[in-house]
Amino acid sequence: MTHPTPPPGHIAPHIPADLYRRAEATGRPIVIVHTTTPPPNRPAHGYLIPIVVATTGAIGLLGTVAAILALIEFAAHTTAIVASTAGPIGIGGITLKLARSKAK
Repeated sequence: MTHPTPPPGHIAPHIPADLYRRAEATGRPIVIVHTTTPPPNRPAHGYLIPIVVATTGAIGLLGTVAAILALIEFAAHTTAIVASTAGPIGIGGITLKLARSKAK
């Protein structure tokens, strides 16, 4: 003989027939208290993975900003060196002096 399987999902616990009929005859409500187990705790890797991803992203962003600042500083120094050694630049009769001479 095979045993019937319970239906899926949560079902109410069994109510004895005499209590049900008595409540039905008197019109009193039936209160069913069904205790549940608390949900399991979230595992540590559930918190660790987002923290690691955010940290690596922040470090990568800081590295990118540092590289951009280094390139800007290099360009500024290169411009200053070229401007000090080139002297005045003239186009069509208009002369532009890029850097002040140190001798007065």
